Amino acid sequence: MVYEKRYPNGLRLVVKQMEGLLSVTTGILVGTGASVETDAEDGISHFIEHMQFKGTKKRTAFEISDAFDRIGAQVNAFTGKDVTCYYSKCTSDHTAEAFEILSDLFLNSIFPDDEMEREKGVVCEEISMNEDAPDELCFDVLSSAYYGKEGYGRNILGPASNVKGFTREDIFRYKSERYCPENIVISFAGGVDMQTAESLVETYFGNLEKGNFRPRDKHIARQHLSLIKTKPIEQVHIAIGYPSLPREHALADALQTANSVLGGSMSSRLFQEVREKLGLAYSVYSYVSAFQECGSLVIYAGVNPSSADKAYDAVGRVVADLRKEGITREEFLRGREQMKASMLFSQESTPSQMLLYGKHMLFNDEIFDFEGKLAAINAVTEDAVREAISLTFDESGKAVGAVGNLEKPFAL
Repeated sequence: MVYEKRYPNGLRLVVKQMEGLLSVTTGILVGTGASVETDAEDGISHFIEHMQFKGTKKRTAFEISDAFDRIGAQVNAFTGKDVTCYYSKCTSDHTAEAFEILSDLFLNSIFPDDEMEREKGVVCEEISMNEDAPDELCFDVLSSAYYGKEGYGRNILGPASNVKGFTREDIFRYKSERYCPENIVISFAGGVDMQTAESLVETYFGNLEKGNFRPRDKHIARQHLSLIKTKPIEQVHIAIGYPSLPREHALADALQTANSVLGGSMSSRLFQEVREKLGLAYSVYSYVSAFQECGSLVIYAGVNPSSADKAYDAVGRVVADLRKEGITREEFLRGREQMKASMLFSQESTPSQMLLYGKHMLFNDEIFDFEGKLAAINAVTEDAVREAISLTFDESGKAVGAVGNLEKPFAL
């Protein structure tokens, strides 16, 4: 069963009750992230996420961690391009305790000066760690090549120079505009009933006043660039982005089917051609990156520098064949079944369900219709897949990001 409640201050609650489970995942989702930051704010969404754990009016940073550990609960958070989420997972009998602690760190953090200075060092180390993870770094390079330096092109971590300069005033100003009830969804999934969830939310969030929420327009400027970040490493990491469909597009499911065929599994064309037949990569795959306003289909390959051009050309041939010939009936049925299986598998995971229902409520202001989604997947046709392919693989809009020991960018 799925329930929802809307509060006068704009806060929304969604509860996915999963019978027979003995655990609960709770998330507090905020509609903010790197894509809405200004140049001066670049990295602040992520820095705030870190600082929320560093002390409240009644708990130190250690006491927050210790309180979760005492009840055997897990807690974490993440920042994305358009959402920030704080979540915990606990046994059902500790739902109330876990939610109280999560609410405390979310609502009552005080951002002590000494903790801020320490955490700036931690985040700067995270930035350095990202620089040393070329398989991840190439996606940041691709974002810059595809979206530019603003909006969805921003690196979530931000530059170290910004992080070192953030002040408590910067944090409170940003939170006053973004961490507002009308921009927040609380999502429960697992062995919890609506009455329990509603009571907890009203206890800790019932008096939350409206802030100065100001919707922000995202700067969306698609580019057609090929960029590299030169590093003396053993592999070349390549990410190729094609202009694609926004999250709720009518052909979104058809595109996911096409992606399964292209690079979503071990039987996919990219895996079979680039890895199994040519032996040019250990890791090669594709995925759909979709936002509310726009999207891309991304292909990744990690290859030896001596084989980089050959692998890049091989990927190009696979895409050209897909664009020209479409997919076979067998591939279509296999891709669609993979989508359905993924949906059904997610039903067994409370964190997946918390995010699924929470993000859908945050972005679409409605309960996610699981049965409707399955029906839509079953209704995908081969013609729809062909149309999605024709709308996506436009070479004139392609962008490339690469990291490795390269002398020049790949040709577009």
